[in-house]
Amino acid sequence: MNFDEFKLNKALQNALSDMAYSHATLIQERSYPVVLGGRDLCGIAQTGTGKTFAYLLPCLQLWKYDKEKNPQILVIVPTRELVLQVVESIEKLTTYLSIVAVGVYGGVNINTQKLALGNGADIIVATPGRLYDLLLDAAFKTKSIKRLVIDEMDEMLNLGFRTQIKNILNLLPAKRQNLLFSATITEDVTSIINEYFVSPQMVEAAPTGTPLENIEQQGYCVPNYNTKKNLLNLVLANDEITKVLVFAATKKIADDLYEKLLPTYGETLGIIHSNKEQNHRFNTVANFKNGTCSILIATDIVARGIDVSEVSHVINFDIPDVPENYMHRIGRTGRANKNGIAITLFSEFELEKVEAIEALMKIKLPLQNLPNELVFSEVLIDDELPKIKMKNVLVKPPKMELSGPAFHEKSAKNQKVNFIVRKKDRMMAKYGRPKTRGQKPKRK
Repeated sequence: MNFDEFKLNKALQNALSDMAYSHATLIQERSYPVVLGGRDLCGIAQTGTGKTFAYLLPCLQLWKYDKEKNPQILVIVPTRELVLQVVESIEKLTTYLSIVAVGVYGGVNINTQKLALGNGADIIVATPGRLYDLLLDAAFKTKSIKRLVIDEMDEMLNLGFRTQIKNILNLLPAKRQNLLFSATITEDVTSIINEYFVSPQMVEAAPTGTPLENIEQQGYCVPNYNTKKNLLNLVLANDEITKVLVFAATKKIADDLYEKLLPTYGETLGIIHSNKEQNHRFNTVANFKNGTCSILIATDIVARGIDVSEVSHVINFDIPDVPENYMHRIGRTGRANKNGIAITLFSEFELEKVEAIEALMKIKLPLQNLPNELVFSEVLIDDELPKIKMKNVLVKPPKMELSGPAFHEKSAKNQKVNFIVRKKDRMMAKYGRPKTRGQKPKRK
């Protein structure tokens, strides 16, 4: 569907033209009329399908000028990187509109954000924790909020924000339009929808588990962790790779890969995970977007805040524990209707996880032959070493024989019997007759 059919106002049309956007994605096409109609909406779509514009375009179309600059639209997202991404999208769409968008998130001084909100904001984009703190401090007025957007709802619940989200919903005006977007609809998501939404319209487009057609998937089965690192070096040496995201399951693995690749790639290599300082994370993502950094190593927790349409390849160095996270990873490539390649490295220890992903996608992961020049390592990490199982033999304790009391009879000479002998009897035994003091005289 062409954006011209949306009948957007001139300012939004010009902004889309500047970005060279002409055709809407499926989730955008299906969400737009529902939001314009004023109904609550629940959108089910995975990463890379254009969810951000799916709620921003209709919300901005319905926005009305307010001289007091009280927020009319509130957007809640799970990560700080995603806050910046949404704010950036708003700024691009409102090039010809006098709309102020303010992003708030944890890890920075809250007083600076209070000042920014005090100067007025039409749209607030926030992470749940920091938003709840600002609401408790009455940092901005909520009476003008007409539309609430909750993006990546399933991820926020996974991160433990259920309580904050429910508290926020209770503090907002009851009369509002609710828009929720999630890759999966879990029991927790359904519970919140039933409690706070009013007859929401369900809109589905490429739900999680549906691999995007423009993403080519490739799998390599390697024997161990260190051989994986050697294969990763060979894959990155491919000239077709222009901008690549390398996903690692843990911060420790990410740091290990960074140290391994740093001597070869230098400043073109970047890394982000939750232990990195906020400025480092922002600067690294910015360098990745502008091309200064062409290889970015990341963990799943920050992956959803990375929106770069030119990512040519995604490399899964390992298999995530949750199959849905695999879909979020590969969804970082093949964006904006462009083609992408997702390469997955896995060992025999991860076959069960691969099978879970294949069951979710309902297709097999295409396997590739290992390169002839690959150097196989025989060095195993601790998790790969064979586990020595000791047979637990239970030894029965010996039966205790019945024994007597815990004391013994004394010898005859040590036996002693205490008894009282009257004086009368002692005298009798000594003198052969009772000894008295004499007869008392009779009284006259």
